[in-house]
Amino acid sequence: MAEGHSPLSQFEVKTLIPLPSVGGYNIDFTNSSMFMVLAVIGVYVFLYAGMSGRALVPGRWQSMVEMTYEFIAGMVRENVGTQGKAYFPFIFTLFMFVLFCNLLGMIPYSFTATSHIIVTFALAMMVFLGVTLIGFAKHGIKFLKLFCPEGVPVFMAPIIIPIELLSYLSRPISLSMRLAVNMMAGHTLLKVIAMFVMMMGVAGVVPLVVLVGLTGFEVFVALLQAYVFTVLTCVYLNDSIHLH
Repeated sequence: MAEGHSPLSQFEVKTLIPLPSVGGYNIDFTNSSMFMVLAVIGVYVFLYAGMSGRALVPGRWQSMVEMTYEFIAGMVRENVGTQGKAYFPFIFTLFMFVLFCNLLGMIPYSFTATSHIIVTFALAMMVFLGVTLIGFAKHGIKFLKLFCPEGVPVFMAPIIIPIELLSYLSRPISLSMRLAVNMMAGHTLLKVIAMFVMMMGVAGVVPLVVLVGLTGFEVFVALLQAYVFTVLTCVYLNDSIHLH
């Protein structure tokens, strides 16, 4: 199978604008960079179009923006509580960025930035370091109680503490892997079925129907994974604030 026709060729990072390296690191502007920039622009256009002509009776765009806002606000209230209001702008931005990166990847011949572990791991580490700093800033050394819940017998502490610590340190890995693997697997499957449709010609009606159905399902997965990534961020934030 030619490299250009491989189901995995869609995930290849390609340099668009070569840039001088900084400290030995390659900082070229790539297709991944471009689609992340497009995601930011898409979020801005979506929010601006919905709120620029604010009306007492909202139109479609304004309604979508308001529903998105209320959806994320409700998520923060349910998972973090009233103290989560201070972190709403970050959580809202995170959700919108991941969502638009996922959805842009559904456009034929585009690029899914969130299918790359380096992108999702960077987002996950930002969340991990952020909630850890918040925990220490709010509770000081008492934040370490998170690794030894109240009521645990003393003789169980040597077992519970390493397990809790390992679980905590694995959060950025699980958070990033979940998003990247789901996006990569779905897009690979779509590409494989699309290749069957092209090879079978007229006989490819059944695979085409399956492809249409899977495309709709993949859009749902794109929405779901943005939600899962954000709600887990809220859960981690709640642990740091309330120590449970």
